[in-house]
Amino acid sequence: MANITLKQLKAFVAVARTQSFTDACIQVHLSQPALSLAIKKLEEEVGGALFSRTTRAIALTPEGEEFYPVARKILQDCDTALDDLNQRFAMNRGRVVLAAMPSFASSLLPGLIREYRVLYPSVSVTVNDVIAEDVVDMVRNGQVEVGVTFDPGRFDDLTFIPLFEDRFVAVVYAQHPLASEESVSWQALLEDDFITLQQPSSIRLLIEAKLRQLGMQVHPEFETHQLATIGRMVVTGLGVSAVPSLCIGQMREQGAVCRELHTPVMSRPVGIVTRKRYPLSTAARSLVDIIQASADRLSQEVKLT
Repeated sequence: MANITLKQLKAFVAVARTQSFTDACIQVHLSQPALSLAIKKLEEEVGGALFSRTTRAIALTPEGEEFYPVARKILQDCDTALDDLNQRFAMNRGRVVLAAMPSFASSLLPGLIREYRVLYPSVSVTVNDVIAEDVVDMVRNGQVEVGVTFDPGRFDDLTFIPLFEDRFVAVVYAQHPLASEESVSWQALLEDDFITLQQPSSIRLLIEAKLRQLGMQVHPEFETHQLATIGRMVVTGLGVSAVPSLCIGQMREQGAVCRELHTPVMSRPVGIVTRKRYPLSTAARSLVDIIQASADRLSQEVKLT
Protein backbone atom coordinates (compact mmCIF):
# COMPACT_ATOMS: atom_id res chain seq x y z
CA MET A 1 0.00 0.00 0.00
CA ALA A 2 1.35 3.43 -0.96
CA ASN A 3 2.76 5.46 1.92
CA ILE A 4 1.25 8.83 0.97
CA THR A 5 1.32 11.80 3.37
CA LEU A 6 -1.07 14.72 3.67
CA LYS A 7 1.84 17.02 2.87
CA GLN A 8 2.28 15.27 -0.49
CA LEU A 9 -1.45 15.43 -1.26
CA LYS A 10 -1.59 19.14 -0.42
CA ALA A 11 1.40 19.81 -2.65
CA PHE A 12 -0.15 17.85 -5.52
CA VAL A 13 -3.55 19.58 -5.24
CA ALA A 14 -1.94 23.02 -5.03
CA VAL A 15 0.16 22.47 -8.15
CA ALA A 16 -2.77 20.94 -10.04
CA ARG A 17 -5.03 23.85 -9.11
CA THR A 18 -2.58 26.66 -9.91
CA GLN A 19 -0.57 24.89 -12.64
CA SER A 20 2.39 26.72 -11.18
CA PHE A 21 5.05 25.57 -8.74
CA THR A 22 5.66 29.16 -7.67
CA ASP A 23 2.01 29.85 -6.83
CA ALA A 24 1.63 26.43 -5.19
CA CYS A 25 4.60 27.16 -2.90
CA ILE A 26 2.77 30.23 -1.58
CA GLN A 27 -0.47 28.27 -0.95
CA VAL A 28 1.12 25.40 0.96
CA HIS A 29 3.86 27.46 2.63
CA LEU A 30 6.74 25.37 1.25
CA SER A 31 9.96 26.29 -0.50
CA GLN A 32 10.19 25.24 -4.13
CA PRO A 33 12.74 22.47 -3.40
CA ALA A 34 10.49 21.10 -0.62
CA LEU A 35 7.44 21.24 -2.90
CA SER A 36 9.27 19.53 -5.75
CA LEU A 37 10.47 16.81 -3.36
CA ALA A 38 6.92 16.22 -2.08
CA ILE A 39 5.63 15.79 -5.65
CA LYS A 40 8.55 13.50 -6.51
CA LYS A 41 7.91 11.29 -3.46
CA LEU A 42 4.19 11.11 -4.30
CA GLU A 43 4.90 10.07 -7.88
CA GLU A 44 7.31 7.42 -6.63
CA GLU A 45 4.65 6.06 -4.27
CA VAL A 46 1.92 5.86 -6.95
CA GLY A 47 4.32 4.49 -9.55
CA GLY A 48 4.28 7.12 -12.28
CA ALA A 49 4.17 10.79 -13.34
CA LEU A 50 1.22 12.90 -12.29
CA PHE A 51 2.40 16.03 -14.12
CA SER A 52 3.66 16.69 -17.64
CA ARG A 53 6.38 19.34 -17.35
CA THR A 54 7.79 21.57 -20.07
CA THR A 55 9.91 24.69 -19.86
CA ARG A 56 6.81 26.85 -20.35
CA ALA A 57 3.93 24.97 -18.74
CA ILE A 58 2.90 22.25 -16.36
CA ALA A 59 -0.17 20.06 -16.85
CA LEU A 60 -1.73 16.96 -15.34
CA THR A 61 -1.12 13.63 -16.99
CA PRO A 62 -4.22 11.47 -17.66
CA GLU A 63 -3.45 9.61 -14.42
CA GLY A 64 -3.07 12.93 -12.64
CA GLU A 65 -6.45 14.09 -13.98
CA GLU A 66 -8.07 10.95 -12.54
CA PHE A 67 -6.34 11.34 -9.21
CA TYR A 68 -6.99 15.07 -8.75
CA PRO A 69 -10.66 14.90 -7.59
CA VAL A 70 -9.83 11.93 -5.36
CA ALA A 71 -6.99 13.83 -3.69
CA ARG A 72 -9.22 16.87 -3.17
CA LYS A 73 -11.90 14.75 -1.51
CA ILE A 74 -9.37 13.10 0.79
CA LEU A 75 -8.16 16.51 1.94
CA GLN A 76 -11.69 17.81 2.36
CA ASP A 77 -12.72 14.75 4.37
CA CYS A 78 -9.64 15.12 6.53
CA ASP A 79 -10.36 18.82 7.17
CA THR A 80 -13.97 18.00 8.03
CA ALA A 81 -12.94 15.22 10.42
CA LEU A 82 -10.35 17.40 12.15
CA ASP A 83 -12.82 20.27 12.47
CA ASP A 84 -15.40 17.93 13.97
CA LEU A 85 -12.79 16.59 16.39
CA ASN A 86 -11.78 20.10 17.41
CA GLN A 87 -15.41 21.02 17.95
CA ARG A 88 -15.90 17.97 20.15
CA PHE A 89 -12.84 18.73 22.26
CA ALA A 90 -14.08 22.32 22.56
CA MET A 91 -17.53 20.95 23.58
CA ASN A 92 -19.19 22.80 20.71
CA ARG A 93 -20.47 19.51 19.38
CA GLY A 94 -20.88 15.97 20.61
CA ARG A 95 -23.10 13.42 22.29
CA VAL A 96 -23.10 11.67 25.63
CA VAL A 97 -24.86 8.33 26.08
CA LEU A 98 -25.39 7.10 29.61
CA ALA A 99 -27.47 4.55 31.49
CA ALA A 100 -29.09 5.11 34.87
CA MET A 101 -31.41 3.08 37.03
CA PRO A 102 -34.97 4.49 36.90
CA SER A 103 -34.99 5.69 40.51
CA PHE A 104 -32.02 7.96 39.77
CA ALA A 105 -33.01 8.82 36.21
CA SER A 106 -36.43 10.08 37.27
CA SER A 107 -35.34 11.98 40.39
CA LEU A 108 -31.83 13.46 40.47
CA LEU A 109 -30.56 13.07 36.92
CA PRO A 110 -32.75 15.72 35.19
CA GLY A 111 -31.29 18.47 37.41
CA LEU A 112 -27.75 17.34 36.64
CA ILE A 113 -28.43 17.28 32.92
CA ARG A 114 -29.83 20.80 33.16
CA GLU A 115 -26.56 21.98 34.76
CA TYR A 116 -24.62 20.22 32.02
CA ARG A 117 -26.66 21.78 29.23
CA VAL A 118 -26.18 25.27 30.65
CA LEU A 119 -22.42 24.78 30.31
CA TYR A 120 -22.47 22.76 27.08
CA PRO A 121 -25.65 23.58 25.14
CA SER A 122 -24.39 22.03 21.89
CA VAL A 123 -23.79 18.56 23.35
CA SER A 124 -26.74 16.18 23.18
CA VAL A 125 -27.49 13.72 25.98
CA THR A 126 -29.12 10.31 25.57
CA VAL A 127 -30.40 8.59 28.73
CA ASN A 128 -31.14 4.88 28.95
CA ASP A 129 -33.25 4.35 32.08
CA VAL A 130 -32.88 0.64 32.75
CA ILE A 131 -32.78 -1.59 35.81
CA ALA A 132 -29.61 -1.51 37.91
CA GLU A 133 -28.28 -4.79 36.55
CA ASP A 134 -28.69 -3.64 32.94
CA VAL A 135 -26.81 -0.42 33.67
CA VAL A 136 -23.72 -2.47 34.49
CA ASP A 137 -24.13 -4.65 31.40
CA MET A 138 -24.50 -1.63 29.09
CA VAL A 139 -21.31 -0.06 30.44
CA ARG A 140 -19.39 -3.33 30.20
CA ASN A 141 -20.56 -3.93 26.61
CA GLY A 142 -19.61 -0.42 25.52
CA GLN A 143 -23.21 0.56 24.73
CA VAL A 144 -22.81 3.58 27.02
CA GLU A 145 -19.79 5.40 28.41
CA VAL A 146 -21.23 6.16 31.83
CA GLY A 147 -23.64 4.39 34.15
CA VAL A 148 -25.24 5.44 37.43
CA THR A 149 -26.37 2.57 39.63
CA PHE A 150 -25.84 0.74 42.91
CA ASP A 151 -22.34 -0.53 43.68
CA PRO A 152 -22.04 -3.60 41.43
CA GLY A 153 -19.21 -5.10 43.49
CA ARG A 154 -15.66 -5.79 42.40
CA PHE A 155 -15.08 -6.27 38.67
CA ASP A 156 -11.68 -6.22 36.97
CA ASP A 157 -13.02 -4.31 33.98
CA LEU A 158 -15.14 -1.69 35.80
CA THR A 159 -14.51 1.37 37.96
CA PHE A 160 -17.07 2.45 40.57
CA ILE A 161 -17.05 6.03 41.90
CA PRO A 162 -19.31 6.27 44.98
CA LEU A 163 -21.61 9.29 45.28
CA PHE A 164 -23.87 8.70 48.29
CA GLU A 165 -25.63 6.05 50.39
CA ASP A 166 -29.18 5.29 49.34
CA ARG A 167 -31.07 4.23 52.47
CA PHE A 168 -34.25 2.16 52.36
CA VAL A 169 -37.42 3.77 53.69
CA ALA A 170 -40.83 2.39 54.63
CA VAL A 171 -43.74 3.23 52.32
CA VAL A 172 -47.30 3.16 53.70
CA TYR A 173 -50.64 4.70 52.75
CA ALA A 174 -51.75 7.87 54.53
CA GLN A 175 -54.36 6.17 56.75
CA HIS A 176 -52.02 3.40 57.89
CA PRO A 177 -51.19 3.39 61.65
CA LEU A 178 -47.46 3.49 60.88
CA ALA A 179 -47.92 6.76 58.99
CA SER A 180 -48.09 8.60 62.31
CA GLU A 181 -44.71 7.23 63.42
CA GLU A 182 -41.44 9.08 62.82
CA SER A 183 -39.62 5.83 62.11
CA VAL A 184 -40.65 2.23 61.54
CA SER A 185 -38.98 -1.08 62.34
CA TRP A 186 -38.80 -3.86 59.80
CA GLN A 187 -40.64 -6.14 62.18
CA ALA A 188 -43.57 -3.74 62.42
CA LEU A 189 -43.61 -3.18 58.66
CA LEU A 190 -43.66 -6.88 57.86
CA GLU A 191 -46.73 -7.44 60.04
CA ASP A 192 -48.80 -6.01 57.16
CA ASP A 193 -49.19 -7.31 53.61
CA PHE A 194 -45.82 -6.66 51.97
CA ILE A 195 -45.38 -5.52 48.37
CA THR A 196 -42.00 -5.97 46.71
CA LEU A 197 -40.18 -6.28 43.41
CA GLN A 198 -40.01 -9.62 41.69
CA GLN A 199 -36.84 -11.68 41.72
CA PRO A 200 -34.06 -11.43 40.60
CA SER A 201 -34.23 -7.73 41.46
CA SER A 202 -31.08 -6.64 43.32
CA ILE A 203 -33.29 -4.64 45.71
CA ARG A 204 -35.36 -7.72 46.52
CA LEU A 205 -32.23 -9.85 47.00
CA LEU A 206 -30.65 -7.27 49.32
CA ILE A 207 -33.75 -7.03 51.52
CA GLU A 208 -34.07 -10.78 51.82
CA ALA A 209 -30.36 -11.28 52.59
CA LYS A 210 -30.21 -8.57 55.27
CA LEU A 211 -33.38 -9.77 57.02
CA ARG A 212 -32.27 -13.40 56.85
CA GLN A 213 -29.17 -12.45 58.86
CA LEU A 214 -31.51 -11.37 61.67
CA GLY A 215 -33.69 -14.43 61.43
CA MET A 216 -36.48 -12.59 59.60
CA GLN A 217 -38.17 -13.59 56.36
CA VAL A 218 -40.12 -11.74 53.70
CA HIS A 219 -43.39 -13.31 52.58
CA PRO A 220 -44.62 -10.92 49.89
CA GLU A 221 -48.32 -10.69 49.27
CA PHE A 222 -47.81 -8.84 46.00
CA GLU A 223 -44.89 -8.69 43.55
CA THR A 224 -44.26 -6.41 40.59
CA HIS A 225 -41.51 -5.35 38.20
CA GLN A 226 -41.71 -1.58 38.72
CA LEU A 227 -41.18 0.63 41.77
CA ALA A 228 -43.83 3.02 40.45
CA THR A 229 -46.35 0.19 40.54
CA ILE A 230 -45.43 -0.50 44.16
CA GLY A 231 -46.30 3.11 45.00
CA ARG A 232 -49.70 2.87 43.34
CA MET A 233 -50.47 -0.41 45.09
CA VAL A 234 -49.51 1.04 48.48
CA VAL A 235 -51.66 4.15 47.96
CA THR A 236 -54.59 1.94 46.99
CA GLY A 237 -54.30 0.25 50.41
CA LEU A 238 -53.12 -3.15 49.21
CA GLY A 239 -50.21 -3.20 51.64
CA VAL A 240 -46.88 -1.62 52.58
CA SER A 241 -43.39 -1.71 51.12
CA ALA A 242 -39.77 -0.61 51.43
CA VAL A 243 -37.96 1.26 48.66
CA PRO A 244 -34.65 3.11 48.20
CA SER A 245 -34.75 6.74 49.32
CA LEU A 246 -34.20 7.78 45.70
CA CYS A 247 -37.88 6.91 45.25
CA ILE A 248 -39.18 9.18 48.03
CA GLY A 249 -40.26 11.92 45.61
CA GLN A 250 -41.99 9.44 43.32
CA MET A 251 -43.81 7.79 46.25
CA ARG A 252 -44.97 11.13 47.67
CA GLU A 253 -46.21 12.32 44.29
CA GLN A 254 -48.50 9.29 44.25
CA GLY A 255 -49.80 10.07 47.74
CA ALA A 256 -47.79 7.55 49.78
CA VAL A 257 -46.12 8.30 53.10
CA CYS A 258 -42.41 7.54 53.61
CA ARG A 259 -40.81 6.92 56.99
CA GLU A 260 -37.33 6.07 58.28
CA LEU A 261 -36.78 2.33 58.43
CA HIS A 262 -34.63 0.70 61.10
CA THR A 263 -33.63 -2.59 62.72
CA PRO A 264 -31.88 -3.14 60.49
CA VAL A 265 -30.93 0.03 58.65
CA MET A 266 -30.37 -0.91 55.01
CA SER A 267 -28.49 1.14 52.47
CA ARG A 268 -26.54 0.73 49.25
CA PRO A 269 -23.86 2.96 47.71
CA VAL A 270 -24.97 4.72 44.53
CA GLY A 271 -22.27 5.82 42.14
CA ILE A 272 -20.82 6.12 38.66
CA VAL A 273 -19.72 3.05 36.71
CA THR A 274 -17.24 3.27 33.82
CA ARG A 275 -14.93 0.88 31.98
CA LYS A 276 -11.40 0.78 33.37
CA ARG A 277 -9.33 0.54 30.23
CA TYR A 278 -11.36 2.88 28.04
CA PRO A 279 -10.85 6.64 28.50
CA LEU A 280 -14.00 8.73 28.49
CA SER A 281 -14.74 11.21 25.74
CA THR A 282 -14.38 14.86 26.66
CA ALA A 283 -18.17 15.22 26.73
CA ALA A 284 -18.65 12.21 29.02
CA ARG A 285 -15.78 13.25 31.29
CA SER A 286 -17.38 16.67 31.76
CA LEU A 287 -20.69 15.09 32.74
CA VAL A 288 -18.98 12.80 35.24
CA ASP A 289 -17.22 15.82 36.75
CA ILE A 290 -20.55 17.60 37.26
CA ILE A 291 -22.13 14.55 38.88
CA GLN A 292 -19.15 14.04 41.18
CA ALA A 293 -19.10 17.71 42.18
CA SER A 294 -22.77 17.40 43.16
CA ALA A 295 -22.31 14.33 45.39
CA ASP A 296 -22.86 16.15 48.70
CA ARG A 297 -25.98 17.88 47.43
CA LEU A 298 -27.35 14.62 46.01
CA SER A 299 -26.80 12.97 49.39
CA GLN A 300 -28.96 15.61 51.06
CA GLU A 301 -31.68 15.38 48.43
CA VAL A 302 -32.32 11.69 49.09
CA LYS A 303 -32.82 12.16 52.82
CA LEU A 304 -36.25 12.29 54.44
CA THR A 305 -37.19 15.83 55.44
